[in-house]
Amino acid sequence: MLNRVVLIGRLTKDPELRYTPNGIAVCNFTLAIDRNFKNAQGERDTDFINCVVYRQLAELCANYLAKGKLAAVDGRIQVRSYTAQDDQKRWVTEVIAENVRFLSPKDSGSGSTGGASSYGHEVNIADDDIPF
Repeated sequence: MLNRVVLIGRLTKDPELRYTPNGIAVCNFTLAIDRNFKNAQGERDTDFINCVVYRQLAELCANYLAKGKLAAVDGRIQVRSYTAQDDQKRWVTEVIAENVRFLSPKDSGSGSTGGASSYGHEVNIADDDIPF
C-alpha cells in the first residue's frame, strides 16, 4: 500500500507553531495550490491544503516560512475525526509532512518572485569544462 503526496504551493498565512504536553513541536500551515485547468468562467480554481509538520522540521518551518512563501511538501495524507462541541462528528483531511523544501528566496517578501540573481550568483564555465 502507498500513501504519498507531493505538493508545491504558497502559504496562505504565517505558520502556527505549538508544542504538545510532551514538548514535541507541531507546526500547521495551509498551502494554496492552483489547479492546472480553468473553470467555466475561464479562471483557475485553487485548492487549500492543510499541512502538519512535527519536531525539528516544525521549528524550521515556523522560523523560515511565512505568508506568500513558496514551499514544497512531501508527506502522507491523514484523515482523522473528532466530536465537536455540538456533538457532531467532524472529519479532517491533512497532509503530514515528512519533508519540506523552502522554495522562495531567503530575503524575498510575501509572494514576490525574485530574479535569478536572488537565487545565487553567475558562474562562468568554459566550453572545454563541459563533458558532453
